[in-house]
Amino acid sequence: MSRLLKCLSALVLGGVSVGFALEPIPPIERILPRGGGIELSPDETVALEYRLEALESAIWEVDFKEHAGDVGVLVKAVRFALDHREFYAEKDVEVAREMLALAEARLVDLKQSDSPAWLQERGLLVRGYESSIDESYQPYGLEVPEALDLSQPVPMLVWLHGRGEQVSDLHFLKRCLTKSQALGGFIGDQEEVIVLHPFGRQCVGWKHAGEVDVFEAIVAVMEDYPVDPDRVALAGFSMGGAGAWHIGAHYRDRFCAVHAGAGFAETREYNQLTPELYPPDYVQTLWQLYDVPSYVGNLTRGPLLAYSGEEDKQKQAADLMARELRSLGIELNHIIGAGMGHKYNQESVDEIWKWLRGAWKEGRPGAPEERRWQTPTLRYPGDHWLQLTGLGKHWVSASARANWSREEKVISIESENVTALKLLAGPDTDLSGVSISIDDETIKGADPGFKVEGISLVKEAGGWRVGEAGEPRKKPGLQGPIDDAFMSRFIVVPPDTVPASPIFARWLDFELGHFRSRWKALMRGVLMEKSSDKLTPEDISEANLILWGDPASNKMLAKMAEQLPVKWEGESFFFRGRDYHLNEAVPVFIFPNPLNPDRYVVLNSGLTFRENHDRTNSQQNPKLPDWSVIGLNQFPDAEAPGRIIEAGFFDERWR
Repeated sequence: MSRLLKCLSALVLGGVSVGFALEPIPPIERILPRGGGIELSPDETVALEYRLEALESAIWEVDFKEHAGDVGVLVKAVRFALDHREFYAEKDVEVAREMLALAEARLVDLKQSDSPAWLQERGLLVRGYESSIDESYQPYGLEVPEALDLSQPVPMLVWLHGRGEQVSDLHFLKRCLTKSQALGGFIGDQEEVIVLHPFGRQCVGWKHAGEVDVFEAIVAVMEDYPVDPDRVALAGFSMGGAGAWHIGAHYRDRFCAVHAGAGFAETREYNQLTPELYPPDYVQTLWQLYDVPSYVGNLTRGPLLAYSGEEDKQKQAADLMARELRSLGIELNHIIGAGMGHKYNQESVDEIWKWLRGAWKEGRPGAPEERRWQTPTLRYPGDHWLQLTGLGKHWVSASARANWSREEKVISIESENVTALKLLAGPDTDLSGVSISIDDETIKGADPGFKVEGISLVKEAGGWRVGEAGEPRKKPGLQGPIDDAFMSRFIVVPPDTVPASPIFARWLDFELGHFRSRWKALMRGVLMEKSSDKLTPEDISEANLILWGDPASNKMLAKMAEQLPVKWEGESFFFRGRDYHLNEAVPVFIFPNPLNPDRYVVLNSGLTFRENHDRTNSQQNPKLPDWSVIGLNQFPDAEAPGRIIEAGFFDERWR
């Protein structure tokens, strides 16, 4: 029993009436990673624990060193396997010993040198880095061909793996050391490029923190190897193909080419949902965050290639995207493996590799004259030098098409549902003296004679002008929904005291514990937690704050309560014209932090998609919008944190 529940029991025994027996909330069965691993013998467990504890202590001593993550991922893999019973066969125990032996050898090397020997190794490698989100060590695999000339910039293939319910850290590392996985293993003998295998938090569809990990892994590789940033291609198959579709559409300017094998590209059709099966409107709205048709226009810029097995049900994704692209007058380049199910064949891979070679040879264009961007949310704000910074309304398609005539020094822009944008020249170009034609208005961009690297435009009272939009407002990185807070650094702030309401206290204890265990099992990290009095100015400056409790039980929440959209009075709160008691309901929301409006504060929520949504990666989408009121007359379960009384989105001014 937790400390909170012990105190709660004392309150009930002391005579606080709650109207019914205060039974514990039933636990929720975990889906990912798959449970039911084998039981280790006591001797095996003791031996692994002994080595683990020594290594965990030693890592703290070298954590400040640049390549500590290359050791940390090996140790973490074994620790999490023990904690979550991720040993699925007797041979996994030997894999754990192998990873600890590699960690011990690397630790000795790291203590002796700032340039460890494994940086010079070739072949199949495993590496790691420290995540900016939660300071966890996250693994990645590398293929560095023996004959690849690393004295000059080289191309890289970023390969996104498929779904693996049992491929947690330990098994991922072993697989990366065993055999080339990219393109069905048909390119294991290539000598032309570095292949990067991100982990992507194992099995979250390359969304959420898994999406961020792709780019952090790319940065980690570029710090140690001469990768040409203009010759990085993105590819994947199955769940990885879904990741290639979505990451390619959201970050098209980062890659010289995008190849999607099978996978899924949206939610409704892939899951064969009919109206009677549709979730609430706000959940359908949130499908747009990852559904690729909402960003299809972005894929028109640069090489795009799909692959499907002729007999594969997941050919549906490429067929759907072909239909979407055809509506824009573009035919999808689609290779179909004759007679193939859900896998590649050699003939198709040869054709794909030839196509990739052409993309690497051509490279990513520098600063193209024409840009087009489509998005329903400022989470994904733009492409290259065109960045959207304000929308008329979120979750309604917004787009901008811009043409930059450098000779004439004119930028022409057509926009829809856009209220603010930025034009970014980059280090090698200059916007001084440029005039701007936007939506049939002509405005002076910047005076000539002084180097100008960026121009901000804002639409107010129906007209455009040079300048910034007023605050508060939704803007890139500060636009919601709740799950957006967990895509950058965040700190959880538990209650300082037990809430006075016993029913609320029980719910709070369960949901905070659920978030801790879910983040560790699913997102492969440990929550960073601090009490209110331990938070520093740096924490408030650099991190989103995830507050749990009410103003009476959480000192940090009390400090900002008057500036939040919920008004509190004792054990009651007032929201959207209605009063609630904490015995019946709890407010949940995301909002700009009043102590630092460039970061979020989240109240009483962790990840909003839950265990039942892990059964298919296509459903691992946000399930709550910017705010909701959770009824406590229904226990949290694998679908929701309780009964959703109401839920919705704040407007563009966070009202």
